Amino acid sequence: MKPTLSKELNRRSFLKLSTLASGGLALAYYLKSATSLEGQVSKLTESTDENSFKPSAFVHIAHDGTVTLASARPEIGQGIKTSLPMIIAEELGVKWTDVKVISVPLDPIFGGQAAGGSTSTPTSYMHLRRVGATARTLLIQAAAASWSVPVTECYVKDGSVVHKPTGKSLSYGALVQAAAKLPVPDEHSVVLKDPSEFTLLGSRIGGVDNQKVVTGQPLFGIDQVIPGMLYAVYVKCPVWGGKVVSANLDVVKSQPGVRDAFIINETVPYHNNPVLGLVPGVAILADSTWNAFSARKQLQVVWDEGKFANDSWSGYSEAAKQMATTGKGLKKVRDSGNVDQAFQTAAKVIEADYHFAFIGHTNLEPQNTTAHFTGNKIHLWSPTQNPGDVQASVAEALDIEPENVSIVMTRIGGGFGRRLHPDPCMEAAVIAKKCGQPIKLTWSREDDFQHDHFRPGGFHHFKAGLDAKGKLIAFADKVMGFDAASGADNYPARFIDNCRIEAGKIPNNVPTGPWRAPGSNTYGFVICSFLDELAHAGGRDPVEFSLEILGTKDVLPGTGPRSAPYNAARMRGVIKLAAEKAGWGKTLPKGQGMGLGYYFSHQGYVAEVAEVTVTKEGELKVTRVVAAVDVGSQIVNLSGAENQVQGAIIDGLNSSWRQELDIQNGRLVQSNFHEYQMLRMPDTIRDIEIHFSKTKYPPTGLGEPALPPLAPAVANAIFAATGKRIRQLPFSHTDLRWS
Repeated sequence: MKPTLSKELNRRSFLKLSTLASGGLALAYYLKSATSLEGQVSKLTESTDENSFKPSAFVHIAHDGTVTLASARPEIGQGIKTSLPMIIAEELGVKWTDVKVISVPLDPIFGGQAAGGSTSTPTSYMHLRRVGATARTLLIQAAAASWSVPVTECYVKDGSVVHKPTGKSLSYGALVQAAAKLPVPDEHSVVLKDPSEFTLLGSRIGGVDNQKVVTGQPLFGIDQVIPGMLYAVYVKCPVWGGKVVSANLDVVKSQPGVRDAFIINETVPYHNNPVLGLVPGVAILADSTWNAFSARKQLQVVWDEGKFANDSWSGYSEAAKQMATTGKGLKKVRDSGNVDQAFQTAAKVIEADYHFAFIGHTNLEPQNTTAHFTGNKIHLWSPTQNPGDVQASVAEALDIEPENVSIVMTRIGGGFGRRLHPDPCMEAAVIAKKCGQPIKLTWSREDDFQHDHFRPGGFHHFKAGLDAKGKLIAFADKVMGFDAASGADNYPARFIDNCRIEAGKIPNNVPTGPWRAPGSNTYGFVICSFLDELAHAGGRDPVEFSLEILGTKDVLPGTGPRSAPYNAARMRGVIKLAAEKAGWGKTLPKGQGMGLGYYFSHQGYVAEVAEVTVTKEGELKVTRVVAAVDVGSQIVNLSGAENQVQGAIIDGLNSSWRQELDIQNGRLVQSNFHEYQMLRMPDTIRDIEIHFSKTKYPPTGLGEPALPPLAPAVANAIFAATGKRIRQLPFSHTDLRWS
């Protein structure tokens, strides 16, 4: 039985997409070839439609002028299903209202199809511009040939080619047959638009799926339904790394609607980490999600909890203290200048401990995957951010070739980095193969909490030296964490002559993974908060102090083998812009304060000024945030860009105010939202002001850069308002009452 697809992508449209995708190989990988597109397409497709024009995998123009653009990367809510096709449409020269955007399955002809790390825009921008410009060039050539005029006399406007001297025009639909027969133009004859000519890019465009989302259309992974499907749950040990000893399977199988239940006791590591891939558990299959979840309540499992069953957050905290005190387990990752001598000559030495808890991704859509194993192939429908990784991991789990793993990427109800890992897909694939029927695996909310791949907690012991004028002359940081991050990219290392950074990993078995703005989301808080602390200790204005640290050089090299160069001029620019727009320096009454936060994250430079009010009883209200954002020369979709900055700022407050996860007895204490406080509407920020600073650099993404500065901006504003210094996330641990 062949699997059917969702309402958005049924079997018939899938076959059409396969034809469209195959036809695009010519432009995507053979751009320099002189062979005609028609000849290349005929070799790569089962049939050739003479009434359409397929110059690439991303573009299809029908004889009636309908323009269909492919969106090849996962849509997580970051807006790339709209913004990336906009890039093609701009260069192609068509009205956005005449464009249809479709999602496509995993296929190598589309190149990279992952979405994470705010990389979709910077890795796609120039490529998609060339895709649109190449199609435009072919259409102009076809029109010029039909009129026997030079191509230089032709231009495009709203889906037509116009002959400038005479004013006559031909629609794209009328040109598709002729254009499809032309040889692929060499790269030198394809001219990109000057950005000053852009009419679509930089405008506000609503999301292409907005209407479907608000009307509840089945776009998401959890919506998928295929004939004969069973509904699965997978129960894992609450202690990470545990295994099944036994389970009352007979009792579970006797429950209403249950079709099967079985133990899976194999482990398939993900990137050599055994707690991140497929882990042992018990699968229950039923005729509905309700019956599967109900039967789960009757399941009793005897677990081998393993050697980490006594781990706890308090134990980790003690280990961090010992590491910071003794230095045992710490490794120097940077030691420049003469740090010890600088501390000896400093007029003032400041030390402070900062730390932050584990937090979860809390995706609105729980983890899920629909899978159908047939023959020696597996078909998956999944809300994954990283389909290529899923393909490789599932192939390993099933011991089949990667090309036998097909993946349809559904729209994602919240990713934030969690869906970069393939464990739900691996679980669904193994269950589907074992039961011999198509299944949909759905995690419960408790599964999502307790088997998340968490944002790591961490500990920093800072020490800094100031001279008599309050200038920073020495900086040291001892970093105690839960992952392999070295701390070498700690940004003061780029600016301070005398700088030492030591890092060590606390032994643990906690599954961790990317969380929105990985690394930067916590480094931004601890570093910018400590720098604010130093500014006040030296009697300096925090903005002036920060600009002094950033110095006068424009670009500084990376501090480690994987770190990017740091453009200090761009950071100085956004700090000055945010301070100016926020009215930095204005006098505020006691209980009100302004704070600065800034960070270089995922190729974006963002500074934020937060304004807060704290009552004498300690009640916090973030009244205003002003953000200055430099993500290069072009904002693709202004509406989407503003949405991403606003969302990142609110998410930054959400994650830093009350969120924390506790670990006891090797497992997570919190089980659901009643034990994990999220930001409520009355507490959110009502006034968010965004200023984009256009610079000469290539455009980059916006899903992450605006989040890291928020926590330190608010924490520093709280200090300005109350004199209470926040050195711990979440903020709720600090008593904000003042008199």
